[in-house]
Amino acid sequence: MSTIHLHQTTTLTPEQYVAGLTDFGPGRSKIFGNSADQYLKVHDRGRSQADVTEGSAGIWERLHYDWCDANRVVLTTTDSNVWGGASGHTYTFTRQPNGTTDIDVDVVREGKNLKGRLLGLVVGTVGRGVLEKAFANSVKAIEARNRGGAEGAS
Repeated sequence: MSTIHLHQTTTLTPEQYVAGLTDFGPGRSKIFGNSADQYLKVHDRGRSQADVTEGSAGIWERLHYDWCDANRVVLTTTDSNVWGGASGHTYTFTRQPNGTTDIDVDVVREGKNLKGRLLGLVVGTVGRGVLEKAFANSVKAIEARNRGGAEGAS
C-alpha cells in the first residue's frame, strides 16, 4: 500500500476548489488529467455526495465523493479494476489569514491484484512526481476557471 501526501497553496477558497473537484461535466479531463471523459459516469449525485466512475489509460475506479464537511472532501474507492482496500483520496483545506488556502491531499493506493500492487509501488516511488504535477495543474486550472480565463486549463 502506498500513501502519498501532496500540498498546494492557492488563492482559491475551499468552496471554489470543491466546486471544481465535484464538477463532473464534460471537459473534466482538462482539470483532472486522470479523469478521461470516456470513462466518466455519474451514478448518483446529491448536495454533498456523489457516486462516480472515472479513470484513464485502462485504469478506472468508482469513487464515493463526500463533501459534507466544508474543510474536507473524502473520495473512497468502492470498486476498481486495480485499486481496493483503503484506496482513496482525502482533501483537507486550511484557510490562511492572508486569504490563501492550503490544500493537503492524502492519496492511498492499495492494489487489489498484481497490476494494482505493481502500480502502487510505482505510485509510491517514481509516480509521486506525476501526482504532484497533476495536482498542481488541477489547482492552476481551477484558478484560471475562477478568473474566467483559459490559461492553465490545458
